[in-house]
Amino acid sequence: MQENKKALVLLNMGGARNKAELKMFLTNMFNDKNIITVKSSLLRKVIATFIVSSRLDSAWQNYEKIGNESPINKLTEKLIQKANKKIEDFTTYQIMRYTPPFAKDVINQMKKDGIKEVLLLPLYPQYSTTTTKSSFEDFMYFAKGNFKVQIIETFYRNEIFNECILDEIISKTPNPSEYNLIFSAHGLPQKIVDAGDPYEIQMNEHVKILSDKLREKGINFKSINLAYQSKVGPLKWLDPSLEEMLKNFKDQNVIIYPIAFIVDNSETDFELDIEYREIAHELGIKDYKVCKCVNDSDGFIEAIKDIIKN
Repeated sequence: MQENKKALVLLNMGGARNKAELKMFLTNMFNDKNIITVKSSLLRKVIATFIVSSRLDSAWQNYEKIGNESPINKLTEKLIQKANKKIEDFTTYQIMRYTPPFAKDVINQMKKDGIKEVLLLPLYPQYSTTTTKSSFEDFMYFAKGNFKVQIIETFYRNEIFNECILDEIISKTPNPSEYNLIFSAHGLPQKIVDAGDPYEIQMNEHVKILSDKLREKGINFKSINLAYQSKVGPLKWLDPSLEEMLKNFKDQNVIIYPIAFIVDNSETDFELDIEYREIAHELGIKDYKVCKCVNDSDGFIEAIKDIIKN
Protein backbone atom coordinates (compact mmCIF):
# COMPACT_ATOMS: atom_id res chain seq x y z
CA MET A 1 0.00 0.00 0.00
CA GLN A 2 1.20 3.49 -0.79
CA GLU A 3 2.47 5.10 2.39
CA ASN A 4 0.06 7.85 3.28
CA LYS A 5 -0.37 9.50 6.65
CA LYS A 6 -3.94 10.66 5.97
CA ALA A 7 -6.96 8.37 5.83
CA LEU A 8 -10.44 8.87 4.44
CA VAL A 9 -12.71 6.50 6.34
CA LEU A 10 -16.15 5.74 4.93
CA LEU A 11 -18.61 4.73 7.65
CA ASN A 12 -21.79 2.74 7.08
CA MET A 13 -24.12 0.34 8.87
CA GLY A 14 -23.07 -2.88 7.14
CA GLY A 15 -24.98 -5.81 5.76
CA ALA A 16 -25.05 -9.56 6.06
CA ARG A 17 -23.11 -11.96 3.82
CA ASN A 18 -24.83 -15.03 5.32
CA LYS A 19 -27.37 -15.96 7.99
CA ALA A 20 -24.78 -15.91 10.80
CA GLU A 21 -23.83 -12.34 9.86
CA LEU A 22 -27.50 -11.37 9.71
CA LYS A 23 -27.85 -12.52 13.32
CA MET A 24 -24.70 -10.51 14.13
CA PHE A 25 -26.09 -7.43 12.34
CA LEU A 26 -29.43 -7.53 14.17
CA THR A 27 -27.83 -8.28 17.55
CA ASN A 28 -25.35 -5.41 17.25
CA MET A 29 -27.94 -2.98 15.93
CA PHE A 30 -30.50 -3.60 18.65
CA ASN A 31 -27.78 -3.42 21.33
CA ASP A 32 -26.81 0.06 20.08
CA LYS A 33 -27.83 2.66 22.67
CA ASN A 34 -28.55 5.12 19.84
CA ILE A 35 -31.11 2.70 18.37
CA ILE A 36 -32.71 1.22 21.49
CA THR A 37 -32.64 4.28 23.73
CA VAL A 38 -33.29 2.65 27.12
CA LYS A 39 -30.71 3.53 29.78
CA SER A 40 -30.17 -0.01 31.07
CA SER A 41 -27.70 -2.02 28.97
CA LEU A 42 -29.14 -5.21 30.47
CA LEU A 43 -32.67 -4.28 29.40
CA ARG A 44 -31.34 -3.34 25.95
CA LYS A 45 -29.71 -6.77 25.70
CA VAL A 46 -32.98 -8.49 26.66
CA ILE A 47 -34.88 -6.44 24.05
CA ALA A 48 -32.24 -7.19 21.42
CA THR A 49 -32.33 -10.93 22.14
CA PHE A 50 -36.13 -10.98 21.86
CA ILE A 51 -36.17 -9.01 18.59
CA VAL A 52 -33.42 -11.11 17.00
CA SER A 53 -34.98 -14.44 17.99
CA SER A 54 -38.38 -13.37 16.65
CA ARG A 55 -37.15 -11.78 13.41
CA LEU A 56 -34.08 -13.73 12.26
CA ASP A 57 -35.78 -16.41 10.17
CA SER A 58 -38.21 -14.08 8.41
CA ALA A 59 -35.43 -11.53 7.81
CA TRP A 60 -33.24 -14.24 6.28
CA GLN A 61 -36.06 -15.21 3.91
CA ASN A 62 -35.88 -11.66 2.59
CA TYR A 63 -32.12 -11.99 2.05
CA GLU A 64 -32.67 -15.23 0.13
CA LYS A 65 -34.73 -13.24 -2.38
CA ILE A 66 -31.76 -10.95 -3.13
CA GLY A 67 -29.11 -13.67 -3.47
CA ASN A 68 -28.31 -14.49 0.18
CA GLU A 69 -26.19 -11.37 0.70
CA SER A 70 -26.65 -7.64 1.05
CA PRO A 71 -25.30 -5.82 -2.03
CA ILE A 72 -23.77 -3.21 0.28
CA ASN A 73 -20.58 -5.22 0.78
CA LYS A 74 -19.42 -5.71 -2.81
CA LEU A 75 -20.58 -2.23 -3.84
CA THR A 76 -18.69 -0.59 -0.96
CA GLU A 77 -15.56 -2.58 -1.81
CA LYS A 78 -15.81 -1.24 -5.37
CA LEU A 79 -16.25 2.29 -4.01
CA ILE A 80 -13.15 1.91 -1.80
CA GLN A 81 -11.06 0.57 -4.70
CA LYS A 82 -12.13 3.42 -6.96
CA ALA A 83 -11.53 6.03 -4.23
CA ASN A 84 -8.01 4.71 -3.66
CA LYS A 85 -7.27 5.07 -7.37
CA LYS A 86 -8.86 8.49 -7.90
CA ILE A 87 -8.71 10.46 -4.63
CA GLU A 88 -5.24 11.87 -4.00
CA ASP A 89 -3.57 12.50 -0.62
CA PHE A 90 -5.73 9.95 1.23
CA THR A 91 -5.80 6.21 1.72
CA THR A 92 -9.45 5.20 1.81
CA TYR A 93 -10.80 2.60 4.24
CA GLN A 94 -14.29 1.40 5.14
CA ILE A 95 -15.76 0.65 8.56
CA MET A 96 -19.15 -0.94 9.09
CA ARG A 97 -21.08 -0.47 12.29
CA TYR A 98 -22.80 -3.84 12.72
CA THR A 99 -20.91 -6.31 10.49
CA PRO A 100 -17.25 -6.60 9.42
CA PRO A 101 -15.05 -4.73 8.73
CA PHE A 102 -15.36 -3.40 12.31
CA ALA A 103 -13.77 -0.22 13.66
CA LYS A 104 -11.38 -2.05 16.00
CA ASP A 105 -9.81 -4.12 13.21
CA VAL A 106 -9.60 -1.31 10.65
CA ILE A 107 -8.08 1.06 13.21
CA ASN A 108 -5.40 -1.53 14.02
CA GLN A 109 -4.59 -1.73 10.30
CA MET A 110 -4.50 2.06 10.01
CA LYS A 111 -1.99 2.24 12.87
CA LYS A 112 0.20 -0.33 11.08
CA ASP A 113 -0.09 1.76 7.91
CA GLY A 114 1.26 4.80 9.75
CA ILE A 115 -1.93 6.87 9.52
CA LYS A 116 -1.80 10.06 11.60
CA GLU A 117 -4.80 12.06 10.37
CA VAL A 118 -8.30 10.75 9.73
CA LEU A 119 -11.24 12.29 7.89
CA LEU A 120 -14.48 10.44 8.66
CA LEU A 121 -17.16 10.46 5.97
CA PRO A 122 -20.31 8.70 7.21
CA LEU A 123 -22.22 7.44 4.17
CA TYR A 124 -25.42 8.98 5.51
CA PRO A 125 -26.15 12.26 3.68
CA GLN A 126 -28.32 13.58 6.51
CA TYR A 127 -27.33 13.52 10.20
CA SER A 128 -29.04 11.26 12.70
CA THR A 129 -28.08 10.08 16.15
CA THR A 130 -28.98 6.56 14.97
CA THR A 131 -26.50 6.61 12.08
CA THR A 132 -23.86 9.37 11.99
CA LYS A 133 -23.51 9.76 15.76
CA SER A 134 -23.51 6.02 16.36
CA SER A 135 -20.79 5.38 13.75
CA PHE A 136 -18.70 8.32 14.96
CA GLU A 137 -18.85 7.19 18.60
CA ASP A 138 -17.91 3.68 17.56
CA PHE A 139 -14.82 4.94 15.72
CA MET A 140 -13.70 7.25 18.53
CA TYR A 141 -14.10 4.52 21.17
CA PHE A 142 -11.52 2.33 19.42
CA ALA A 143 -9.32 5.16 18.08
CA LYS A 144 -8.37 6.10 21.67
CA GLY A 145 -6.60 9.31 20.68
CA ASN A 146 -4.26 7.68 18.14
CA PHE A 147 -5.24 10.04 15.32
CA LYS A 148 -6.13 13.62 14.60
CA VAL A 149 -9.79 13.17 13.60
CA GLN A 150 -12.21 15.31 11.63
CA ILE A 151 -15.75 14.32 10.66
CA ILE A 152 -18.02 15.42 7.85
CA GLU A 153 -21.43 15.34 9.54
CA THR A 154 -23.64 15.98 6.50
CA PHE A 155 -23.24 16.42 2.75
CA TYR A 156 -26.81 16.50 1.45
CA ARG A 157 -26.32 20.09 0.28
CA ASN A 158 -23.34 19.22 -1.93
CA GLU A 159 -24.00 20.27 -5.55
CA ILE A 160 -22.11 17.43 -7.25
CA PHE A 161 -23.73 14.80 -5.02
CA ASN A 162 -27.19 16.17 -5.80
CA GLU A 163 -26.44 16.16 -9.52
CA CYS A 164 -25.64 12.44 -9.20
CA ILE A 165 -29.07 11.85 -7.68
CA LEU A 166 -30.82 13.89 -10.37
CA ASP A 167 -28.91 12.11 -13.15
CA GLU A 168 -30.24 8.76 -11.91
CA ILE A 169 -33.83 9.99 -11.54
CA ILE A 170 -33.83 11.68 -14.96
CA SER A 171 -32.30 8.64 -16.68
CA LYS A 172 -35.12 6.47 -15.33
CA THR A 173 -37.97 8.76 -16.42
CA PRO A 174 -37.90 10.06 -20.00
CA ASN A 175 -41.48 11.30 -19.43
CA PRO A 176 -41.45 12.76 -15.88
CA SER A 177 -44.80 14.55 -16.22
CA GLU A 178 -46.42 11.10 -16.19
CA TYR A 179 -44.74 10.04 -12.92
CA ASN A 180 -45.09 10.81 -9.23
CA LEU A 181 -41.63 11.04 -7.68
CA ILE A 182 -41.31 9.72 -4.10
CA PHE A 183 -38.14 10.26 -2.11
CA SER A 184 -38.15 7.32 0.30
CA ALA A 185 -36.14 7.70 3.51
CA HIS A 186 -35.44 5.21 6.24
CA GLY A 187 -37.89 5.96 9.04
CA LEU A 188 -37.20 6.83 12.67
CA PRO A 189 -39.32 6.51 15.80
CA GLN A 190 -41.01 9.87 16.43
CA LYS A 191 -39.61 10.00 19.98
CA ILE A 192 -36.03 10.14 18.63
CA VAL A 193 -36.93 13.16 16.46
CA ASP A 194 -38.82 14.76 19.36
CA ALA A 195 -35.64 14.41 21.46
CA GLY A 196 -33.83 16.72 19.03
CA ASP A 197 -32.59 14.50 16.20
CA PRO A 198 -32.30 16.79 13.11
CA TYR A 199 -32.92 14.02 10.57
CA GLU A 200 -36.50 14.97 9.62
CA ILE A 201 -35.64 18.67 9.22
CA GLN A 202 -32.63 17.86 7.05
CA MET A 203 -34.62 15.35 5.02
CA ASN A 204 -37.27 17.97 4.24
CA GLU A 205 -34.55 20.44 3.27
CA HIS A 206 -32.88 17.88 1.01
CA VAL A 207 -36.13 17.14 -0.81
CA LYS A 208 -36.67 20.88 -1.33
CA ILE A 209 -33.14 21.28 -2.75
CA LEU A 210 -33.69 18.45 -5.21
CA SER A 211 -37.20 19.65 -6.12
CA ASP A 212 -35.89 23.15 -6.83
CA LYS A 213 -33.08 21.76 -8.98
CA LEU A 214 -35.53 19.69 -11.02
CA ARG A 215 -37.67 22.79 -11.65
CA GLU A 216 -34.57 24.77 -12.66
CA LYS A 217 -33.86 22.07 -15.25
CA GLY A 218 -37.42 22.33 -16.54
CA ILE A 219 -38.26 18.82 -15.36
CA ASN A 220 -41.75 18.66 -13.91
CA PHE A 221 -42.97 15.50 -12.23
CA LYS A 222 -46.68 15.02 -11.66
CA SER A 223 -45.88 15.35 -7.94
CA ILE A 224 -42.82 15.24 -5.67
CA ASN A 225 -43.19 13.60 -2.26
CA LEU A 226 -41.29 12.41 0.82
CA ALA A 227 -42.18 9.20 2.63
CA TYR A 228 -40.58 6.92 5.22
CA GLN A 229 -39.95 3.19 5.04
CA SER A 230 -38.84 0.36 7.36
CA LYS A 231 -41.11 0.88 10.38
CA VAL A 232 -40.59 -1.77 13.07
CA GLY A 233 -42.59 -2.29 16.26
CA PRO A 234 -45.54 -0.52 17.87
CA LEU A 235 -44.05 2.96 18.41
CA LYS A 236 -45.14 5.96 16.34
CA TRP A 237 -42.67 6.56 13.51
CA LEU A 238 -42.16 9.47 11.13
CA ASP A 239 -44.94 9.75 8.61
CA PRO A 240 -46.22 9.50 6.00
CA SER A 241 -45.14 5.90 5.62
CA LEU A 242 -44.27 4.80 2.11
CA GLU A 243 -47.22 2.40 2.07
CA GLU A 244 -49.64 5.20 2.97
CA MET A 245 -48.06 7.45 0.33
CA LEU A 246 -48.45 4.80 -2.37
CA LYS A 247 -52.21 4.65 -1.69
CA ASN A 248 -52.51 8.10 -3.31
CA PHE A 249 -51.45 6.87 -6.73
CA LYS A 250 -53.86 4.19 -7.90
CA ASP A 251 -53.87 3.98 -11.73
CA GLN A 252 -50.80 6.28 -11.82
CA ASN A 253 -47.03 5.87 -12.28
CA VAL A 254 -44.51 6.11 -9.45
CA ILE A 255 -40.73 6.39 -9.30
CA ILE A 256 -38.87 5.92 -6.00
CA TYR A 257 -35.50 7.41 -5.06
CA PRO A 258 -33.87 6.04 -1.82
CA ILE A 259 -32.75 9.41 -0.47
CA ALA A 260 -31.30 8.19 2.85
CA PHE A 261 -28.84 5.74 1.29
CA ILE A 262 -25.57 6.08 -0.62
CA VAL A 263 -24.99 2.38 -1.36
CA ASP A 264 -27.69 -0.12 -2.33
CA ASN A 265 -28.51 -2.61 0.41
CA SER A 266 -31.26 -4.98 1.55
CA GLU A 267 -33.60 -2.05 2.14
CA THR A 268 -33.29 -0.86 -1.45
CA ASP A 269 -33.00 -4.21 -3.22
CA PHE A 270 -35.53 -6.16 -1.15
CA GLU A 271 -37.73 -3.66 0.64
CA LEU A 272 -38.16 -1.06 -2.10
CA ASP A 273 -37.72 -3.18 -5.20
CA ILE A 274 -39.57 -6.35 -4.10
CA GLU A 275 -41.75 -5.76 -1.02
CA TYR A 276 -43.12 -2.31 -1.89
CA ARG A 277 -43.37 -3.28 -5.56
CA GLU A 278 -45.85 -5.99 -4.52
CA ILE A 279 -47.77 -3.44 -2.42
CA ALA A 280 -47.81 -1.01 -5.36
CA HIS A 281 -49.18 -3.74 -7.63
CA GLU A 282 -51.91 -4.58 -5.09
CA LEU A 283 -52.83 -0.88 -4.86
CA GLY A 284 -53.30 -0.65 -8.63
CA ILE A 285 -50.27 1.48 -9.43
CA LYS A 286 -49.59 1.21 -13.17
CA ASP A 287 -45.81 1.51 -13.33
CA TYR A 288 -43.47 1.32 -10.33
CA LYS A 289 -39.77 2.17 -10.74
CA VAL A 290 -36.96 2.19 -8.18
CA CYS A 291 -33.76 4.19 -8.73
CA LYS A 292 -30.32 2.95 -7.82
CA CYS A 293 -28.22 4.72 -5.18
CA VAL A 294 -25.11 6.63 -6.25
CA ASN A 295 -23.00 3.59 -5.24
CA ASP A 296 -19.48 3.61 -6.73
CA SER A 297 -20.33 5.89 -9.65
CA ASP A 298 -17.68 8.21 -11.06
CA GLY A 299 -20.01 11.09 -10.22
CA PHE A 300 -20.03 10.18 -6.54
CA ILE A 301 -16.22 9.92 -6.52
CA GLU A 302 -16.17 13.50 -7.83
CA ALA A 303 -18.67 14.45 -5.13
CA ILE A 304 -16.42 12.95 -2.44
CA LYS A 305 -13.48 14.99 -3.78
CA ASP A 306 -15.61 18.14 -3.60
CA ILE A 307 -16.91 17.30 -0.11
CA ILE A 308 -13.34 16.82 1.12
CA LYS A 309 -12.17 20.04 -0.51
CA ASN A 310 -14.96 22.09 1.02
